[in-house]
Amino acid sequence: MQRPYTIALVGNPNSGKSSLFNALTGLNQKVGNFPGVTVDKKTGVAKISETLSAHIIDLPGTYSLYPKSADEQVTYEVLLNQKSADRPDLVVVIADAANLKRNLLFCSQIIDLKIPAIIVLTMMDIARQKGITIDTTELAKMMGVPVVTVNPRRNKGIGQLKKTISDTQQTRPARLNDFIDLPAITGEWLDEIKPLCELDSNYAALHVACNYSELKYINAAQRIRIAALLGEAGFQKSKIQAEEIIQRYKKIGAIMQQCVTMDSPTQKLIMSDRLDKVLLHPIYGNLVLLVVLFLLFQSIFLLARYPMDWVEQGFVVIGNGLNTILPQGIFKDLLVNGVLAGISGIAVFVPQIMILFGLITVLEDSGYMARISFLTDRIMRSAGLNGRSVMPLISGMACAVPAIMAARTIQNKKERLITIMVTPLMSCSARLPVYTILIALVIPDQRLIGIFNLQGLVLMGLYLLGFFMALVVARVMNFLIKTKERTFFLMELPVYRQPRWKNVGITMVQKGKVFIKDVGKVILVLSLILWALAAFGPPAQMKAVEEKYTLLVQQHPEQKTQIEHEHATAKLEHSFAGIMGHAIEPVIRPLGYDWKIGIALVTSFAAREVFVGTMATLYSVGDTEAGKETLHEKMKEAKRDDGTPVYTLAAGLSLLIFYVFAMQCMSTLAIVKRETRSWKYPIIQFVYMFGIAYLSALLIYQVFK
Repeated sequence: MQRPYTIALVGNPNSGKSSLFNALTGLNQKVGNFPGVTVDKKTGVAKISETLSAHIIDLPGTYSLYPKSADEQVTYEVLLNQKSADRPDLVVVIADAANLKRNLLFCSQIIDLKIPAIIVLTMMDIARQKGITIDTTELAKMMGVPVVTVNPRRNKGIGQLKKTISDTQQTRPARLNDFIDLPAITGEWLDEIKPLCELDSNYAALHVACNYSELKYINAAQRIRIAALLGEAGFQKSKIQAEEIIQRYKKIGAIMQQCVTMDSPTQKLIMSDRLDKVLLHPIYGNLVLLVVLFLLFQSIFLLARYPMDWVEQGFVVIGNGLNTILPQGIFKDLLVNGVLAGISGIAVFVPQIMILFGLITVLEDSGYMARISFLTDRIMRSAGLNGRSVMPLISGMACAVPAIMAARTIQNKKERLITIMVTPLMSCSARLPVYTILIALVIPDQRLIGIFNLQGLVLMGLYLLGFFMALVVARVMNFLIKTKERTFFLMELPVYRQPRWKNVGITMVQKGKVFIKDVGKVILVLSLILWALAAFGPPAQMKAVEEKYTLLVQQHPEQKTQIEHEHATAKLEHSFAGIMGHAIEPVIRPLGYDWKIGIALVTSFAAREVFVGTMATLYSVGDTEAGKETLHEKMKEAKRDDGTPVYTLAAGLSLLIFYVFAMQCMSTLAIVKRETRSWKYPIIQFVYMFGIAYLSALLIYQVFK
């Protein structure tokens, strides 16, 4: 099978690379991992021309070809390893026109790798606001590669870019000249490394010389020979790297002088600068941040209310229909009480998940998410971290797994470890279904001062509680883990932009699909297992229950409906699921939970959202009229043996607090083990989070009961 034409998108962070990737691929994209590492690999297919479809790889953002993090290392190895499966046929280098000089450094390094390249200038509107004018024709001539201007947010220039890609693929441009004279800096040993490692550029040979001991595609024999060559030549890595960068900036300076003009020596104060005076103010900025978070959580409830109701009622209609059509029997019980109950219990929350991811994407796309890192740097430092830890923590609101992987950008090992250990305390989207169903059960749907939704305020409080507990734990760990290594927080703030609504929509659809596909499989399997555990039990016990209630119906036919309901409840209690729930009930009874909640706590370790599917299955199996009521109604009517409600305010709050703090996610533990390369840290993480969860839930229940 012929290898597809492969295009790599590379560029500095915040240069518009992801927007261009979405503009080229639309929904024809998927997310995986690069071989051997946990770094996200975004790939897609783009229709370039009538005869050309290209495989697009969105490589992690990097400032130069000298990697400082795991993400940058991936970009580095893909571009340098000529035998890599992801080796591109063409590199599209995205450069921020408003910060062209810094971006051209990376462009020049790519050019020297001798891979066909195209420079795409983004942010041209911001450059114009700053009084910057760029002669793209002259820039293309001096850089030696095509230059295209694009505004991916508005789909401007995409057609011209595709035409340039098609022309480049057809003409296969001649080998480029070196951007700088590398042999003059290094000496003749480059000519020996190139054939030794089968390289086709001086610059690739230089990087092999600098990093041969770390590059995975360099074998032992090659390493020995390279070490000997460099020893004979008296190679000094830092000196040659410094000289290389100096030579590049000298040539870039000449290019800037020839191709770029500015209205004045000082850049104009643009709207982003004026907004930052307020939004980054130590007082006003934090107030705005609280308002933004408040609106975020209010919106999750308000915007999702109607679609959630439609989904929920839709499943009720389907359940009623199946109850009417299907004959009584085990197949009907499996389909209605097992499959349908489990799926309906989680499908209803898809609108909220999509809205949460959509709103987070709006914050990222607008440029405000980076300001949150800046604003919270001071409070992060009080906990022994810095602003760079904020991005993984905020990402943890969506999912802890990619958030923990994002901690690879933190260079300080201690800060990275602490960030990994506390990130799961951030309330992720998997907790949202649990929060929603419990808040709806125990918190009244009313408004404070006629404006603020009380349920939305409680939801915001749960998210803030997780954040502040993360800071407390980070502070303790900072005290316990000793190191002399220090880091500084440097971050480029992107300009404020109107969110690209197509990008927001694509993200929402993708996350909704991933949620349904990945979580749905777990829910379906566990729902079927739970149905079997709840429908069957030890033969002797189940036979005794059957005989007892058959006799009661014969003796009291006028009470048949009530007896059938008691019969279903008794069968559930004597089932395998009931036996398991009663076994752990003594441990959880002090928290206000019954045996059904105990089963849900165990099963939701697979994934927190399984709690809702578990409750849906358990309450359906124990219900003689399954499918005719929503899960919310069934849980609200649930009673203990003494007739008191199961979900009181105390029990509901206790359960909410437990899920805020507990490590109910085996996927997170697995990724922590993979990132830290040790089982020690996930075990410590599970124990301390469960301890905090249990003690906090116990305290809350005792206070409110």
